[in-house]
Amino acid sequence: MARVVNIHPDSPQPRLLVQAAEFIRNGAIVAVPTDSSYALACHLGDKEAMDRIRQIRQMDERHHLTLMVRDLSEIATYARVDNAQYRLLKATTPGCYVFILEGSKELPRRVLHPKRKTIGLRVPAHAVALALLEELNEPLLTTTLQLPGDDAPLTEGWEIQDRLDEQLELILDSGPCGIEPTTVVDLTGPSPELVRAGRGPLAPFGLD
Repeated sequence: MARVVNIHPDSPQPRLLVQAAEFIRNGAIVAVPTDSSYALACHLGDKEAMDRIRQIRQMDERHHLTLMVRDLSEIATYARVDNAQYRLLKATTPGCYVFILEGSKELPRRVLHPKRKTIGLRVPAHAVALALLEELNEPLLTTTLQLPGDDAPLTEGWEIQDRLDEQLELILDSGPCGIEPTTVVDLTGPSPELVRAGRGPLAPFGLD
């Protein structure tokens, strides 16, 4: 049964962040609010939790998971970033974007796309997500909390509990945070390529 914690969307309570970080370190899957929608999150090093997230979303290994990080410097730690990519990232982070980039050797191979060796990376612009990352002092492995067959992500804590009570350990409920997922942009080619249009504007990439 999932524990539901009401957390302030702008000033998250430190004691709740400490508890959430402990849950994650102990193998939990957590519903986390972000600037686009709720996300399912787990510890980067936890293969069992990652497999459970893939099962909930019914995703195979070719579907990119997203590494949620605190800032631009962490992106450069976990992905290979050239000067042109860096300028784009600097102009659009934090924000409602996931960037497909070539993963670095800092990442376990199991979280990378099996053929392309790529991963999604994002820096959220949501106080709860950023504060949780700060408390953990490491990235989170995440994916949009959109269930198979649904047209949009879940956006209410009670709804998440109703649908996933037996499959999650913790729900950080900060109220509705949107039903429009991130914009996904592939930066591995010679020019940005749109993978999914979402909440993040396309103009910075010349894709509008």
